[in-house]
Amino acid sequence: MKITLAQIPVSLDINQNLSVIRDALDTARRDGSDILLTPEGSLSGYTPDFDGAALDAALDALTADAAAAGVGLALGTCKFEGDGKCYNELRFYEKDGAYLGCHTKTLLCANMNDPTQGEISSYGIMPLRVFKFQGVTVGGLICNDMWANPGCTPMPDPHLTYLLARMGAKIIFHAVNGGRGASEFSQGLVKDFHECHILMKAKAQKVYIATVDNAYPLDIGVSSRGGLAGPDAKWAFTLPDTGLHVCTYEVEV
Repeated sequence: MKITLAQIPVSLDINQNLSVIRDALDTARRDGSDILLTPEGSLSGYTPDFDGAALDAALDALTADAAAAGVGLALGTCKFEGDGKCYNELRFYEKDGAYLGCHTKTLLCANMNDPTQGEISSYGIMPLRVFKFQGVTVGGLICNDMWANPGCTPMPDPHLTYLLARMGAKIIFHAVNGGRGASEFSQGLVKDFHECHILMKAKAQKVYIATVDNAYPLDIGVSSRGGLAGPDAKWAFTLPDTGLHVCTYEVEV
């Protein structure tokens, strides 16, 4: 499977995000990629406060482009569903454009106060599931789902990587939009914590984990390395630490 990772800047402007993702899709098409992975909230912006109609129009346009290009999508975006709730989603589409379903962020971030406040109050959660993409069982996780950061996770960690592997997932697509700064704490301890979880869970569950973060700010290192982690607890491929990068890697599943 050829996987294209799009380490792209995520803004609050849906049309701007659409343009950037389309550029990444062009790269995936030229590379003969099977699927394009984008960061958390990459189309809507990482916010529950967006224009739902504009998002739906952009989503229709993007999925049509992807189907015409013959490239599947693991698309990070927030979206209002038919039940009226907003969800932070990783949406999966086949290469012909067929919608396979979505993973919704489960370990929603919040402060540790009582009562807690944060995105835990803004998004709904759907049951965990896996998907068949090109005959391969895959799963999705979003940012904190992977590592359950102890500073912003007021609920128990259900060990979602373990559960997806038990459900048959061979590849887990992980869309990230991690808060970060230039401090030694952010670029050191926090980043090491994130990446350690990815590598150890890939090995423990014998899965590949494809992961990509928001590139913005372009001059500050990402909160978690983008790339493909293998079941040997090593990076098969990594993206540069800073800036916009769209790269394709082929993995034998």
